[in-house]
Amino acid sequence: MLNRETKISGWPQLPPLKEWDDTCATVHMWTQIIGKIHLAQGPWINHSWGAALYLTTRGLTTSLLPYGTSTFAIELDFVEHKLRITTDDGLMRSFDLEPMPVAVFYRRLMDELKTLGLTIDIYPKPVEVAQAIPFDQDREHSSYDRDVMNRYWRALLQAHRVFNEFRARFTGKVSPVHFFWGSFDLAVTRFSGRTAPKHPGGAPNCANWVMIEAYSHEVSSAGFWPGTSIGEACFYSYAYPEPQGFRSYSIAPKAAYYLPALGEYLLPYEAVRCAVDPDRALLEFLQSTYEAAAELAHWDRKRLEQRGSMPPATRAARRQELNRAKQ
Repeated sequence: MLNRETKISGWPQLPPLKEWDDTCATVHMWTQIIGKIHLAQGPWINHSWGAALYLTTRGLTTSLLPYGTSTFAIELDFVEHKLRITTDDGLMRSFDLEPMPVAVFYRRLMDELKTLGLTIDIYPKPVEVAQAIPFDQDREHSSYDRDVMNRYWRALLQAHRVFNEFRARFTGKVSPVHFFWGSFDLAVTRFSGRTAPKHPGGAPNCANWVMIEAYSHEVSSAGFWPGTSIGEACFYSYAYPEPQGFRSYSIAPKAAYYLPALGEYLLPYEAVRCAVDPDRALLEFLQSTYEAAAELAHWDRKRLEQRGSMPPATRAARRQELNRAKQ
């Protein structure tokens, strides 16, 4: 159940990561298994976009995946705490999300897929983590805290909502707001349109070509993740390549800071949640860090940006016009 504060603000309180890092690590591996199924079945889309997961009103989904001429989807439901597989012919299989080793989760998911006539092979080893235990052998990660996963998913929902508002201000190439299972983060990325220097790679247990392709073009990227390396959930923003002067640029709000070890600006989730206007605080962070990248790297901002958000009254009038046109 949501507490009164969350019902009013929409931004749930998250415990320090040390209190749920076991659950975080376990669910991270669960999403990697699901993400690899997505990767195996869907077409490759630039910058790994074709393998990302997406938020729903209940959790995370693969969205539609092809299987021959049929389709299916896999969802992690953080409301009823279930994994569901649904197919376009009306079939459904599910099991409860509860404390279980990654190896058990992996076997149950693959067995349920086979029950539905879906035989899928994946490379059963995680990526972008230093300790890459094969899924079918991983009995180290086995925690699941229902309350904290529901809270974290609700935090993702709030981030998604504000990220989409920020995304709408850009008319150049911009990614969807999507969830990357490799790094367990929600992200949105803007592109200048220019090619970038070859990325050096170096992500743990990840082929260098993946990073080279992901950063083939100049970007300003922002996201939200549990803060695995720093101990608290944070919003982040970085530029690739990082222009000279980026790390000393004037950034808002005051709680934001640059962490050289990551090469990113960070804004603690708690600072946003406790702000008088959380949406405004996060949008200030997204906009100011983007401007640091775009100004210092001389992006063609006049061509790439939607100047000003469309006022609510104008949006409502546009919707009415579209509805009348469809009648």
